[in-house]
Amino acid sequence: MSETTAGSPAVFLDRDGTISEEVGYLNHPSRFRMFPFAAAAIRRLNEAALPVIVVTNQAGIKRGYFPESLVQTVHDRMTREIADAGGRIDGIYYCPHVAEDACDCRKPKTGMLDRAAREHTLDLKRSFVVGDQASDIQVGFNAGMRSILVRTGYGEGEYAWRASTWAVQPDYVAATLTDAVDWILRQQR
Repeated sequence: MSETTAGSPAVFLDRDGTISEEVGYLNHPSRFRMFPFAAAAIRRLNEAALPVIVVTNQAGIKRGYFPESLVQTVHDRMTREIADAGGRIDGIYYCPHVAEDACDCRKPKTGMLDRAAREHTLDLKRSFVVGDQASDIQVGFNAGMRSILVRTGYGEGEYAWRASTWAVQPDYVAATLTDAVDWILRQQR
């Protein structure tokens, strides 16, 4: 079970399929395509004083599909594009492992969220996680957070074909990150 740190609520975002198009293993920077609505949605969270933390599994590193430096290059590009639109990412955490490594950071385990909570003084119990896969919903549950499934990326198919088998269900199902942010901001009122 995840730890809670006294602090502010935050919004934890998956990267691929939530902020950017899902392209399978993103093995070259040219394949990174941020959704046109993502930066504005993130900016709205910034304006509401909600820290925005990206948490992403990147097993392609361990599998040898791309070097770890590529992940940093993509994250630099993503943060620059978001900044150019007036938004900000407060932290980025990624897991380079595969499931067989039994690490504590690969979603749905809470290691990345726990680390972010310590480093940014966040209260996970008052926070939200947004993603397009079952592991995003499960990590939210494991950390005691509210979870939102977006129908972008793998979300539409995951929800249509697999959600009935999930151990936990999302607190909300959103069309896009914009819709998810609308719901989060309503919960904050």
